[in-house]
Amino acid sequence: MKSNKFLIAAILIVLAAYFASAAFDLPQMGTRKIILASHEALAGGPGRPPYWMALPFALLLGAIAVLPLLHATEHWWDNNLHRFYVAGTLAAFTLAYYLFLHDQPILAHWPAAHAAPPALNGLNLTQTWEVLANAILSEYAPFIILLFSLYTISGGIRIEGDLPAHPLTNTAILLIGALLASFIGTTGAAMLLIRPLLETNSERKHVKHTVIFFIFMVCNCGGCLLPLGDPPLFLGYLMGVGFLFTLALWKEWLFINGALAVIYYLWDRFWCYPHEVRADIVRDETQVRRLRFSGLWPNVLLLIGVIAAVGLLDPSKAVPGTDWRPWLYLREAVQLGLVAVSLALGSRAVRKANNFSYHAIVEVAALFFGIFICMQPPLQILAVEGPNLGLDQPWHYFWASGGLSSVLDNAPTYVVFFETAKSLTESRGLSPTEAGVAVRLLIAVSLGSVFMGANTYIGNGPNFMVKAIAEKSGVRMPGFFAYMLYSGGVLAPLFILMTFLFL
Repeated sequence: MKSNKFLIAAILIVLAAYFASAAFDLPQMGTRKIILASHEALAGGPGRPPYWMALPFALLLGAIAVLPLLHATEHWWDNNLHRFYVAGTLAAFTLAYYLFLHDQPILAHWPAAHAAPPALNGLNLTQTWEVLANAILSEYAPFIILLFSLYTISGGIRIEGDLPAHPLTNTAILLIGALLASFIGTTGAAMLLIRPLLETNSERKHVKHTVIFFIFMVCNCGGCLLPLGDPPLFLGYLMGVGFLFTLALWKEWLFINGALAVIYYLWDRFWCYPHEVRADIVRDETQVRRLRFSGLWPNVLLLIGVIAAVGLLDPSKAVPGTDWRPWLYLREAVQLGLVAVSLALGSRAVRKANNFSYHAIVEVAALFFGIFICMQPPLQILAVEGPNLGLDQPWHYFWASGGLSSVLDNAPTYVVFFETAKSLTESRGLSPTEAGVAVRLLIAVSLGSVFMGANTYIGNGPNFMVKAIAEKSGVRMPGFFAYMLYSGGVLAPLFILMTFLFL
């Protein structure tokens, strides 16, 4: 594809520029600043913006939730450029506040933590740059490059076939997808498995519930074991949470995904499968094609490479077994290099068969550009006011972060409650801690943000993607509120049980 050639060329130009900057010691200097960083004392502590500066963030998240549902705007919103217009306008309003109005110090963190005082007179250029660097250089760039890497490389792998769509077969696919989600991301696992799941069930009439449970497990609840699994956890990793910290959540992962698998199997085995038409069952049993994997080379090795890069090339930590700390952005440069290899050496035919396009990742990139900038004022407000919100128990954080993750995107929601929990931890001297957050609170925020993203179509990026693919394949998926009846009936009781068992 001609577009792949241009993309490969663009990646090579970026990599050449990066390594050229290394000749001038620039990324190495960033790493040294991270090593030496310490929070500077701010006179009177960091200030907070006025509460009304949370409005751009709220408006952007409201646009994401509402505009796709309104008849007047649903088609307009489908255009990624239009999404960027909305996100960029609200981001510009946020930066304009810092440029013209903000008059208190803030804590900046790119490339390392330091105080950023306001200008004594004139435009607040330096502090506005610090806010932009916090949002884009420190958080957005690593976040979107990881998603782009997993999305593009997994898009070069295809699993096709048509197995007998027995309840046990479907349950096995759901469990495999839930496990894969933690290692190649919910987006990667969803892209990899939704088409073979639909092909397997193509002869059946009752398929809607299978796709819904796929969204529950593969697009959301399966992704809690590693930072690669779900965007909120990767943001936590960027904020200092250990790469293997969330592996300790294996009991919660097993509980929620095991329970969902059992509920799905019973539902399909004793209700949906017996209601299939006899002729459809006969076709399903006779029109069978063995599973066939294509595109494994070189993409499986490249996915392993992405995992290794994320785990080993954190500039704030020495590479295990050495005293060397990776250069700033070396992790992202390696990920982009792996994408270029996938596009250059992977099969074009496989991507074509997968109907692969960059539309979904461009959508995420356009929206999150605005989200990461617009959420800077709410984060600074929470850093100051967090201890006064009345959230002081793990279950408070589980339901608060989860409740917002249901109707907003779960990645920025995680960041908001991460900072709130951090403020509470510091004010009360709680321990033990991870990345400055009490472990019990961090576990609650992680579980709420990841699991409850399944409550609605807009809770996590892959949800809508899977819905669209299923509908294109002829599956009549429930509408926005009808879907919530499924999630409310199935997921809500499990979350209540989880509160009592684990929090």
